[in-house]
Parts: sequence; structure tokens; C-alpha cells
Amino acid sequence: MAEFLLVLIAAVVVGAIGFGVSLLITGDDPGIEGHEPDGRSVPLPSSRPLVEGDVNQLRFDTVVRGYRMNQVDTALRRAGYDIGYKEELIQVLEAEIKALREGRQEDADALRDARQAAATGASPEAPADADADVISSSSADEDTEDKPADEFRPSPVVK
Repeated sequence: MAEFLLVLIAAVVVGAIGFGVSLLITGDDPGIEGHEPDGRSVPLPSSRPLVEGDVNQLRFDTVVRGYRMNQVDTALRRAGYDIGYKEELIQVLEAEIKALREGRQEDADALRDARQAAATGASPEAPADADADVISSSSADEDTEDKPADEFRPSPVVK
């Protein structure tokens, strides 16, 4: 009886190997199909400033160990740049309001012109006032020096 089981197991193994080889030779086996991620990645927009909904809709491709690191790193750099950009814009606007409240119309005009020139991409003239310290005191985006200058540059709407 034991001999019969050994012969049966050997016949099944030889048959399975023969079947597998015949499938590979004839090409009828589709092979292992590629793994589709559970969803498509949704990156942050690079053509405009970020809004809250952009971060809520952000998705990354999944891999064996979690998320794709380059997608996460790019999204974090983009979010950090946009936060720094908006902080600088807020500081410029606050300096402009301060100049207007103190009756310094020329300084406020210079700040407004610099802000509008920055929004359009032109080279702004530096304001010649103490408020320039407020504008340049923020260096929140020092770690993006290794990226191209306009890679993440948002184009804010200035009214």
C-alpha cells in the first residue's frame, strides 16, 4: 500500500511538472498579472495655491512597505513651500496695512507694487522702509533650495 501511494504521488508530481512546462511552451498561460494599486495617486496641484480640499483629496500609490516615498516627499515639499509662500504674503499684506494706518502712502504703494510684481513673476523693487525687515524676516522655506525655482510656484490672484 505504501508503495502504491509513493507511485501515485510521483505520478502527480511528474504530471504537474509536465503540465506546467507544456503551458509555458505553448504560451497559453497568462503568467502573473501585474498588481494594480488600490487606487490612483492624486498629487497636489502645481498650477495654483493650495486649498484645504487639495490636502483632503491627496492620495498616494501603495507599495509593499506603505506609500511611495517620492510621492510623499514631493507632496510634503509642495505643502511646505505653499505654507511658507502664504506666510510671506500675509506678512507683506500686514506691512502694507500698517503703512496705510500710519499714513505712509508711498510705502504702502511700494509694498503693493512689490506684491503685485511677485504675483506676476516680474522682478519687484525692494521697499526702502523698515517694513522690509518684516517681509524678509520669514525664511520658512529654506529646504527647497535644491528644487527648481518655479517648480511649485503658485500663481495667486491679486486684486
